[in-house]
Amino acid sequence: MKHSHAEYVPAFKALSDETRLKIIDMLSCGELCACEILENFSISQSTLSYHMKTLVDSGLVNGVRDGAWMRYTLNKEKTEAVIAFITHISNEKEDCICKNNRNKNCNI
Repeated sequence: MKHSHAEYVPAFKALSDETRLKIIDMLSCGELCACEILENFSISQSTLSYHMKTLVDSGLVNGVRDGAWMRYTLNKEKTEAVIAFITHISNEKEDCICKNNRNKNCNI
């Protein structure tokens, strides 16, 4: 399994905010309208739009316009890919960066 570390950076940036983590948690139950998400936070609609844009741009969330509102769902394929990436990089493997880039002067 070959992974490009850079392709996961937007997802990790999106997940680095408590509000966005809570939104991901909410979307785990199914599709939600922006208005339904907004009801659970003490933030403005424009702040929610910023968070949702970050999540959509990262690929973790899908957004579809429904009249004046947006409806959001989790992108299960992307979330599963992020989980697989974390599993991959957090386990020892033959092609590990540390094995390929060891400093020859180091006694490790």
